[in-house]
Amino acid sequence: MEFDELPGFRFHPTEQELLDFYLTKAVSGQDTVDIIGFLNIYNHEPWDLPGLAKIGEREWYFLVHREAIFGRPRRTTEKGYWKATGSDRPIRCSMDLKEVAGS
Repeated sequence: MEFDELPGFRFHPTEQELLDFYLTKAVSGQDTVDIIGFLNIYNHEPWDLPGLAKIGEREWYFLVHREAIFGRPRRTTEKGYWKATGSDRPIRCSMDLKEVAGS
């Protein structure tokens, strides 16, 4: 049975949980819960992502290896490109908002 088939199951991690548990374990090669998959989203159009996610209805989670061309992120797809919006912001520790957990 898949996670999203379990009645009442919701996957709603905080940014710190994503960073501390899922990303840290994935980067270090440790076993993780197979709920977030690696996917090069730049090989897919935005409207295709919901069908490629392992879980989620309104939010989807993917681990992506960042590729760069001349120091800039590669964001082109077959039909266009991904555009970065917003700005980077620090991820704050949930126990101490003054402490930065990542960015």
